[in-house]
Amino acid sequence: MASSAIDSEIFGDLFGTPAMRHVFSDETLVQRYLDVEAALARVQARLGIIPQEAAVEITAKAKFENFDFEAYKKGVERVSYPILPLVEGIVAMCKDGLGEYSHWGATTQDIMDSALSLQIRDALEIIETDLNAVADLIADLAKQYRDTPVAGRSHLQQALPVTFGYKAAVWLSGIERHKQRLAEIRPRATMAQFSGAAGTLASLGADGLKVQDALADELGLGRPEITWHVMRDNVAEIVTYLGLLTGTLGKIGTDILMMMQTEVSEVFEAFKHGRGASSTMPQKRNPVSSELMIVAANAMQQQVAQMLGGMLQDHERASGPWTIEWLALPQAFIISAGALSQARQTLDGLEVDADRMRRNLDLTNGMIVSEAVMMGLAPHMGRQVAHDVVYDACREAMSAGTSLYEVLVKMPEITANLSNDEIKALCDPANYTGLAGEMVDRLLSKYGR
Repeated sequence: MASSAIDSEIFGDLFGTPAMRHVFSDETLVQRYLDVEAALARVQARLGIIPQEAAVEITAKAKFENFDFEAYKKGVERVSYPILPLVEGIVAMCKDGLGEYSHWGATTQDIMDSALSLQIRDALEIIETDLNAVADLIADLAKQYRDTPVAGRSHLQQALPVTFGYKAAVWLSGIERHKQRLAEIRPRATMAQFSGAAGTLASLGADGLKVQDALADELGLGRPEITWHVMRDNVAEIVTYLGLLTGTLGKIGTDILMMMQTEVSEVFEAFKHGRGASSTMPQKRNPVSSELMIVAANAMQQQVAQMLGGMLQDHERASGPWTIEWLALPQAFIISAGALSQARQTLDGLEVDADRMRRNLDLTNGMIVSEAVMMGLAPHMGRQVAHDVVYDACREAMSAGTSLYEVLVKMPEITANLSNDEIKALCDPANYTGLAGEMVDRLLSKYGR
């Protein structure tokens, strides 16, 4: 029975996905161990190190369905590491003692690290698919709402107008960088490991590097420059990357969550009957996917910290720090997949209320564009003088409960330099979105969208 949220049949699909859990399931993990042992036997047979019939037998039997999983579990409990009981299981499965040729010249961590690289390779394919889907959804929002004005906010206060397309494009910029990072780190995160007990391949003599290269090719993994038993930056890097990715998703979730507040009501997660409903307040529509994206970002901070701590390895084979990866790395991938899944649900059908955005822009009675008025006056009276004049006008408008425009058109120092039409244009938030649209275009063009 599951005892954690990410493995729970109740909560699992809120914090992860079935596809990613499958990659890191016991069944898949054991099969990856068996895949590495079988691949090792095949390449060693081709190099004349072990008999060909042994490689054929080991490959034929190295299937999870042939494996005595119950005996294996008891073996792992006894040894506290998973490979010696695995090799015992292979020997038991193979006929005529041919299983004795499995694990030839290898050490436990060789098999585990190569299997881990296979898991990471599969997991990154899932991440990449979801990342591309999220990028496409955000790009569509950026295009559609390129010129839709919305209040830009600083310190949770209205600052200056932007456009919702610009806001989405800022989200997209982070997602696109994550796509680039993924391409860059994938080769470092998917290297084979085969180096023997102390990393020197002493057990195979002159054939060691030949076996290492052939095994990497057989598994479709990268060839390492040197043993990485205790140099775990490549593994820590991938979890750190996932921390960055979920951080970006958490930022998107934060924006959407805050824009869904009743008093703001500018965007809403896609409606689905009952989703985000309250047990006692029928009117509620909670931003549940956004909340889960934020939770994932927070949870990932701990996984990253654990992986960085696990880099402190001693000598040529560590006394145990690397085992933290057994806990942190699968959770990191599952949590990240869950966050991406929630992002897809949030963004696919995101409801955007452009009218409400405009009404919110007008809440300050034109003061959100006080900078525009100041810059319009600056050529006539100097920037600092213009700042002080508009500052006084804003105070008067707030005190009187009227619009900035109504105050400005009654001020002789203003009307002496600007016509009423010019003042009115300066006070319209839709006219002061700067180069938001051009920035959206530039970003979309850079990424071929």
